[in-house]
Amino acid sequence: MPELFVTNFNRNFTGVSATAANVIRQQVQTHDLALVGRPLPGCPDPIPVARARALSRQAPPGRPFAIWHVRRNTEMRAAIWARDVLRLPIRIVFTSAAQRRHSALPRWLISRMDAVIATTEAAAGFVPHVRAVVPHGVDTDLFSPAGDRAAAWAAQGFGGTLGIATIGRIRPEKGTDLFVEAMLRLLPELPGAVALVLGRAAREHQGFLSGLKARVAAAGLSDRILFPGEVPAADLPALMRGLSLVMQLPRYEGYGMAPLEGMASGVPFVASAAGFYRTFSAQGRTGIVVPQEAADEAAQAARALLSDPDRHSAMSLSAREIAEADFSARTEAAGIEAVYQALWSAG
Repeated sequence: MPELFVTNFNRNFTGVSATAANVIRQQVQTHDLALVGRPLPGCPDPIPVARARALSRQAPPGRPFAIWHVRRNTEMRAAIWARDVLRLPIRIVFTSAAQRRHSALPRWLISRMDAVIATTEAAAGFVPHVRAVVPHGVDTDLFSPAGDRAAAWAAQGFGGTLGIATIGRIRPEKGTDLFVEAMLRLLPELPGAVALVLGRAAREHQGFLSGLKARVAAAGLSDRILFPGEVPAADLPALMRGLSLVMQLPRYEGYGMAPLEGMASGVPFVASAAGFYRTFSAQGRTGIVVPQEAADEAAQAARALLSDPDRHSAMSLSAREIAEADFSARTEAAGIEAVYQALWSAG
């Protein structure tokens, strides 16, 4: 009988999905765990929520209750229903990354949680019941540096001699237009570089995407600024290993995993002052943080870094070291485990 139920109701593989999967792959080593909802890479096959409720009717052996760990509004609602309406012996843990005030419904849902884990001190300021601040971690076994970066990039088949990528939903909030603007300034001065916009645009952002492609075409760079779409989660580690730079320029970001996945792969980053990027950068040892809305400064930072092989090599080494030491999924799982144990101990 599972003692830990981890929910994933979103059919799309998002940043939240990635962080949940990273932790689950650690937690299955120490817990009888059930994934509820949608599948996640490298994780146990999921069960339906109705089955999770059935399995939660009795407390698991040796525990006063099971824990449901949720990360989205729909998941909080399902868990609250199970605990408060069905009266199942469960407690609910919620992970919160948002660094802004939640709207009314999420605020109410979060207020009903038994424990909240914030990913940053800033996020902790917007939610109640915070038991711990535990930064998201990256799977440093899955994301690892290439022995030969040039060969790893060539194997991806995008052409050129080095790759730069931005990763995430294609929309204004994610600053996809700022990345394109930075690449329009950078690539003419950096022969051999190819830029990738990795992600998909929702229906309401198709016009935004079309406008970006038109700008690229007008600049004559359609063969060097590419829009391959969303990369399957299983293919992302190999692609990351081939990159020379990750660039994320969001206007808002709750946390932001792409630079961290790059760091674990030995890839430095350039990013706007959002999310947890400044902490990731380790005072410039792993990445360069530029102001918001600063495409030109991002292009200049990328040019300086990619034109200096010694500096790039040093930052690549530091990126991997800091990802392993400070931001691994193992470290995140340990922080979460302390919250579970405190709940179980309190009964």
